[in-house]
Amino acid sequence: MEYLLNITRQTRENFIKLIETSTVEELNEIPAGFNNNIIWNFGHIVASQQGLCYRLANVEPVIEKQYILPYTKGTKPEKFIDAEEINSLKELMRSTINQLEEDLNGNKFMTYNSFKTAYGVEIKSSPEAVQFFVVHDALHYGIASAIKKVINTNK
Repeated sequence: MEYLLNITRQTRENFIKLIETSTVEELNEIPAGFNNNIIWNFGHIVASQQGLCYRLANVEPVIEKQYILPYTKGTKPEKFIDAEEINSLKELMRSTINQLEEDLNGNKFMTYNSFKTAYGVEIKSSPEAVQFFVVHDALHYGIASAIKKVINTNK
């Protein structure tokens, strides 16, 4: 499990570097052909991890709903995300993985409501949720990287 969490940490650090090399305007831009932006993808992986690991295990998420609701599956960017919220999301990007590791080690997740992902993969436990969101984080980092390339090409 530690290995998977470390892969997630590295993916998230790469994503944070992408955020830090972009302007707030670039992070909020939705290029032609896309239905979301860089910062939505960034917030989405934080929100999704809370749902997959906490909510489906009947455990209260460790972050405030204001950082979950706008970024859940099926949502799209509805407002301009300012620098303050971006910085809060960057902090959550790191702290949620550390908290999850602590909660996994403390056996906080005793039950799990199985869930079938959009990938068609059924997740039946918290360890399986961790395995899945490693892929999910990387997917959304890749989408955000593609958006960044399109934005830079259009300049």
